[in-house]
Amino acid sequence: MSITISTAGHVDHGKSTLVEALTGIDPDRFAEEKARGLTIDLGFGLAQLPSGRSVSIIDVPGHERFIRNMLAGVGAVDACLFVVAANEGWMPQSEEHLRILELLGVSHGLIALTKVGLCDTDIVELARLEVEERVESTFLSGAPVVETDVVDGVGINDLQAGLDELVDRTPAAADLRRPRLWVDRAFAARGAGTIVTGTLGGGQIRVDDELELRPKGAAVRVRALQSHYSQRTKIGPGNRVAVNLSGVNHQEVARGDVLVRNRQWHLTSRLDASLTVLGTLDHEVSRRGAHAIYVGACELPVRMRILGPEALVPGETGLVRLHLPRPLPLLPGDRFVLRESGRAETIGGGTVLDVDPMLPASKAKPDLSVDRVIAERGWVEADRLTLLTGQPREPDVGRWVVSPAVLERAQARLREAVNGAGPLGLDVAGLNERDRAVLDLLEDVTIEGGRVRLVGQSDPFENHRYTAALEAAPFTPPDPEAAGVGRSEVRELVKRGLIVEQDGVFFAASAVEGAQSVLAEMLASQPDGVTVAEVRERLATTRKYALPLLAWMDGHGVTRRRGDVRIAGPRL
Repeated sequence: MSITISTAGHVDHGKSTLVEALTGIDPDRFAEEKARGLTIDLGFGLAQLPSGRSVSIIDVPGHERFIRNMLAGVGAVDACLFVVAANEGWMPQSEEHLRILELLGVSHGLIALTKVGLCDTDIVELARLEVEERVESTFLSGAPVVETDVVDGVGINDLQAGLDELVDRTPAAADLRRPRLWVDRAFAARGAGTIVTGTLGGGQIRVDDELELRPKGAAVRVRALQSHYSQRTKIGPGNRVAVNLSGVNHQEVARGDVLVRNRQWHLTSRLDASLTVLGTLDHEVSRRGAHAIYVGACELPVRMRILGPEALVPGETGLVRLHLPRPLPLLPGDRFVLRESGRAETIGGGTVLDVDPMLPASKAKPDLSVDRVIAERGWVEADRLTLLTGQPREPDVGRWVVSPAVLERAQARLREAVNGAGPLGLDVAGLNERDRAVLDLLEDVTIEGGRVRLVGQSDPFENHRYTAALEAAPFTPPDPEAAGVGRSEVRELVKRGLIVEQDGVFFAASAVEGAQSVLAEMLASQPDGVTVAEVRERLATTRKYALPLLAWMDGHGVTRRRGDVRIAGPRL
């Protein structure tokens, strides 16, 4: 199993030096970083562990001026290597980095106490005690503290063993079969074209996969995959990956863009979430102010409305509605950090609860319940419910998942309509798709001939009196009005094929079959054709009825008209 971790900690506490000692790679990639001895942007390396496993490490800047870059690096990690220098102890960015990791839901870590060679034993012990006190009641409470000094070669083996143990207790990234890669770097490689890098989450990607780059919406293809310079044909979640893309220029890709599969994600620019305000703030948090959200490797300005109270006090958790300037592929459960741009401070963070709020802000009470999402919509297609919640549900009715209360009302309404339709039955053609699906759940109804009736209710069209009247006078049939039969009954008899209509004249189906037999017999002896008069005389009828009968025969291929006579058609 491979996991991805990030460093964290105050500036100049030795994060990059430690990463180089573990990976053999200097994570400071830029000349300015090397000249200033200061990490400015993200760096990357792969540490080989004593067990033979490996761990990807993202090195993040510790200076407060580059907190935005730090946030881009920790947005998708599984665990952290928290670094505190023994000669300086706990510092402001130590605190801020720890709170950010907590807000993002990181729950596993290892602590490195660096530069112990610069301190005597008492100072090192005091630094250890301070670190343990500071992380108490956080996810790092009880985490191993490894004393290190890269210059003196102290503790590196112990740190590698600690990372092995960290891999053991960190759950593997879940494969949900819906990959999402937050881009943290984009560049062009000679002979290859566009390369994007990030920490893969949600699912596996393969060479030749067709993906979508958001927000541009570009359709792209995976030409090649690498993980720490090793060529791959496929790669799973939890890994650092470099993706060679066709279909987009590297200048069109920026940090915070996202690679996803088409139609696997709901893109939202409005969401409901929980927000936990940091207890260290010296002011309350309200909708006023310029706020920015950090999710994955993305940073966006955001408008916030608190659901309920006007403001949240330090240490309080409340509900908020966030409006984004562009849509993001998000799911309930995604974690984010919120900063106030004017004060340049982290104010809190939380969990996405609803990526497609239905209720107005004044009535919304979001949570992670799938049942709430269903209840607010009443009806929701099962595939769409998976997009909105990430949790598949089997359909209740047709292709829909339905709120129990809504389904109960729909069944009662349909049953009432069937009762009200009487013996004629309810015409299925007049129902919408949802109602037709609900019919399958009603055990006390039956569908025959496109009509819904209560079980046990006799079929009014079986042995219908008009059918009997037509059969009694097959070639001189009475019209419906004279027989006292309504239009709806006649339409249903025609629909069921019990009677036949041609040019406003109605015949029993058996009469049409009888007429075909008579014509077959006549044409067998008169292959050159028969006249209307001959047919009329043979059927003992008049032109009023003979002509519609022959027109029906012509139209159905039983006969063909040739001048003044009818000859045999292909279906006779």
